[in-house]
Amino acid sequence: MRLVRFIHPTIPGPHSGTVVGDTVRSNGDEFPLAAVRLVPPCVPTKIICLGRNYAAHARELGNEIPTCPLLFFKPPSAVIGPEDEIVMPDSPRIDYEAELGVVIGTRCRNVRPEDARAVILGYTCINDVTDRAAQKWDKNWVRAKGFDTSAPLGPMIVTADELDGPFHVMSRVNGELRQDGTTADFIFSIPTVIAEITSRITLEPGDVIATGTPPGVGPLHHGDVVEVEIAGIGVLKNRVR
Repeated sequence: MRLVRFIHPTIPGPHSGTVVGDTVRSNGDEFPLAAVRLVPPCVPTKIICLGRNYAAHARELGNEIPTCPLLFFKPPSAVIGPEDEIVMPDSPRIDYEAELGVVIGTRCRNVRPEDARAVILGYTCINDVTDRAAQKWDKNWVRAKGFDTSAPLGPMIVTADELDGPFHVMSRVNGELRQDGTTADFIFSIPTVIAEITSRITLEPGDVIATGTPPGVGPLHHGDVVEVEIAGIGVLKNRVR
């Protein structure tokens, strides 16, 4: 299934629905997909992100390759949806980072790697927008990674029974291809990451794991349009202000 949350002018929302062809079905109603406004497809209690999960990305920023998953948080207040604006804080450099988002489907703790697939609802696109200047001195990355609008999410969740990896992850800025990678190059697999996280942290339904970005990150500027595309999921597009 392809799961969305949406707003339609004729009914109070947001509502949850399923995309079938060019329509959205919800509670017995059917709407043209073009007539609804998509909002973030889930409401996470937290977003747990991986740093440097592609060796080539670690190298492009001059960092060591981690020997265990490098984790950090984005707060729920950072989440925006498709077509929402990324509002840049006052900083000399704000970067895009295209990533696969893993959406959790069931409350879980102490998940073994071999059982990890059972707790995954599905997959979506996420842009780990980063204040690269603040990241150099902000050792816990709260300012660098957690500012408002730094977690564009969507456009939909494709359930795990329909789609499985490896995933082709791309980003474009103003139509120009910037990142073109595959999750086959992960340092740490999704089951390994879920096991590591849940050894210490309870995951709730709707929580998102951002799995790291391939090489090719770069700066955003006022007026840019940035897109994250994952084959089989769709395109997450946001304008920058």
